Amino acid sequence: MENDNIIELRNVFMKFRMASQRVETLKEFVIRTLKRQLSFEDFVAVNDVSFDVKRGEVVGLIGLNGSGKSTTLKIISGILKPSSGSVVIRGKISPLIELGAGFDFDLTARENVFLNGAVLGYSKKEMLEKMDEIIEFSELHDFMDTPIKNFSSGMVARLAFAIATQIDPEILIVDEILGVGDFLFQQKCEQRINKMMSGGTTVVIVSHSIEQIERLCDRVVWLDHGKVVMIGDTHEVCAQYRNMENR
Repeated sequence: MENDNIIELRNVFMKFRMASQRVETLKEFVIRTLKRQLSFEDFVAVNDVSFDVKRGEVVGLIGLNGSGKSTTLKIISGILKPSSGSVVIRGKISPLIELGAGFDFDLTARENVFLNGAVLGYSKKEMLEKMDEIIEFSELHDFMDTPIKNFSSGMVARLAFAIATQIDPEILIVDEILGVGDFLFQQKCEQRINKMMSGGTTVVIVSHSIEQIERLCDRVVWLDHGKVVMIGDTHEVCAQYRNMENR
């Protein structure tokens, strides 16, 4: 029987080594490290997290700042390797995590479409075929030959989202990008995600907007201090989360 899980996390931990004392400059850090005057402690960002995502499912990650949501997305995307535990991915991922991470800010928007496409494994010919739709969706018609170092963060978000969602990934990873840009563009992004979902794309999304999570997601994983608090039906988990916030 074929496994219908496209993502599987099992007992995943992510630890970072952090200096115990505050260090103001790199020079001070180097000197104190060489003199062995710095002590370090482990910070556990993700603490024994396990969950599955089925093909075509839309799963939201919720939790307060510092709960481990973005770190978990980076682990799923392969940007970070977990300290321990296992991650199994059975599909091609398009991550929308750090906006502009795949861009060269000295290049134009048009050049970055080809660059970003190459990073995601697509040829120049394939990206040329999608160029008109990318320009149309991003609403950047007059700016495609402008270096993106002159773009606002909202314009970068439009371009990144248009590219990532135009290449038909099996898995789309979204971190807070739907909070960038004006209300109408956010609506457009949600519509695009809904269209991708109806076409079978699996989506894992982090958003501070619980209303947005409720509109988009089939299931929700609630994290707190790196640990799973609750996994289940979107409205049940979001209701519990709201109760916690209102205490």
